[in-house]
Amino acid sequence: MRGLARPALRARWCRSLWALPPRAAASAASPPPPPPARASPGPGALNPFDRRLKRKQKNWAALQAEPAKCDYLREEVGGRIADRVFDITRTFPLALDVGSGRGYIAQHLTKETVEKLIQVDIAENALKNAVESEIPTVRVVADEEFLPFKEDTFDLVVSSLSLHWVNDLPKAFKEIHHVLKPDGVFIGAMFGGDTLYELRCSLQLAELEREGGFSPHVSPFTAVADLGHLLSRAGFNTLTVDTDEIQVNYPGLFEVMEDLQGKYILSCTFSLSLPALTEMYGNSNGSVPATFQIYYMIGWKYHESQAKPAQRGSATVSFGDLAKIEGLLKRGKK
Repeated sequence: MRGLARPALRARWCRSLWALPPRAAASAASPPPPPPARASPGPGALNPFDRRLKRKQKNWAALQAEPAKCDYLREEVGGRIADRVFDITRTFPLALDVGSGRGYIAQHLTKETVEKLIQVDIAENALKNAVESEIPTVRVVADEEFLPFKEDTFDLVVSSLSLHWVNDLPKAFKEIHHVLKPDGVFIGAMFGGDTLYELRCSLQLAELEREGGFSPHVSPFTAVADLGHLLSRAGFNTLTVDTDEIQVNYPGLFEVMEDLQGKYILSCTFSLSLPALTEMYGNSNGSVPATFQIYYMIGWKYHESQAKPAQRGSATVSFGDLAKIEGLLKRGKK
């Protein structure tokens, strides 16, 4: 687990050098188009997030006097995604950042690695206030669940702490797979199931004591066991899923609430005091911890040039022979 003390912790407009399909011509200054009719949920469909409300929250956060004050976690995770991009020894002519926000990944990338970048977000204010990057960038207002691009368009798709808020995650993964070129790679990060366990446990105990029950004040999270299955169903192969934890220490309870609302993680505001949080998890110096679990995922779109597993039964060495290796090595030394 890595810890962060809450610190007081750049994509310019440029003319596109490549043609986008007509649906992608939406300007960052205009509101996103309504979802197509086919996307309307049927009777009984469960949508945990109000996407219009989420857009308003993100637009509100981007217009605050110091929007970067709550962005240190996104910048940290964006840097870690960029590190995974650098681990792939190739140049990506065209990349897509899904749910880019203010450009938390782009600021860590270089034009030698990514030649051109398209940033997509549901909130136009976040795109207007994006941080600078050396990569030629175009910004498009669109929903992560309805990417307005043609099939086989991008060499790389990245996403940092955005897909957590989509209602149809399997569809979002399929959309990403659809716009990737063959042998293209998707690198993403999402909040994990143990995120804010201190706050959630404390809230439940406090409400059970006072109200006799509790309601969800924190957004729901995805289980790590589901990610690999969902990515595989979407068509990705050569999957990698790993987890990390970042613990942030806050001066007190009000700072926790303010910061989580700035991150639009809290599903609603409330005035319930949380003495249980400090009693159960408080640090000796009076600070309050909050743990963010991060899932990192990498998936590739199939191409015939990729390495393939050997056929079943084609092995020439048995796992049972591994026990003999140590003896053979000792005999060789003699």
